[in-house]
Amino acid sequence: MEEILRFEHVSYAYEEEREALLDVCVKVCAGERVAVLGSNGAGKSTFFLLANGVLRPGAGRILFRGAPVGGGAKQLNVLRRGVGLVFQDPEVQLLGGSVEEEVSFGPMNLRLPVGEVRARVDAAIRSFALEEYRGRAPQYLSGGEKKRVTLADALAMEPQMLLLDEPAASLDPANTRLLEQNLQMLSEQGLGLMVATHDVDFAWRWATRVLVFRGGRLAGDGEPREIFENVSLLRTCGLEQPVLYRVGRVLGLAAPPHTVEELEQEWKP
Repeated sequence: MEEILRFEHVSYAYEEEREALLDVCVKVCAGERVAVLGSNGAGKSTFFLLANGVLRPGAGRILFRGAPVGGGAKQLNVLRRGVGLVFQDPEVQLLGGSVEEEVSFGPMNLRLPVGEVRARVDAAIRSFALEEYRGRAPQYLSGGEKKRVTLADALAMEPQMLLLDEPAASLDPANTRLLEQNLQMLSEQGLGLMVATHDVDFAWRWATRVLVFRGGRLAGDGEPREIFENVSLLRTCGLEQPVLYRVGRVLGLAAPPHTVEELEQEWKP
């Protein structure tokens, strides 16, 4: 898989505070589905802001598609176009008077031809089933609809990777399922996805890889089963094993199920 993003010994400290990120080394490739776990203040949000170029490393370096990202505007713009960031609170990102206008902002700022802007906007709106909301003000949509608009915003920029900070926060179960379907669709299109979350059950059923942060350091990096088998790591980082993982162990299944459907297939009482 093509490498999209690499951190080499990256550290960052906010003014007059301890380092929020310390000596982080990690790479993420196209098509990966990465869950980023850790308690509040562990470094997840800082990691995302650095990955998108909002913050610049205090030490170390970040590479995008193999090229070091400097501090110049041109290099940062390349990074920000290639690595999209969707914040936890949609209200932070929604500025347009209509959904169509909102999704148009990014491509228009790239100074693309009008026809290409229209094609990108149409494709993004269609991908997230927002056609009926096209002319409506996004500020008056439901929480789940607003989240889909922010995803369409990001997709219209045609990034190679998307970072999502607690995307299921405040969503009801129906909208959470729809969000996961949208993430699956994006993954199948070849995008690299990183999702910061406190939900270990989501990480277990969705991710192909899990990163665990603690105190600004990368404490764990591996496949979901490797991470959730590591009881010592989970205890140290204040995490629990996913429900279906524990159920699989109690039932003596060779491979813990990732979904209820897998459990029904594997367990024959």
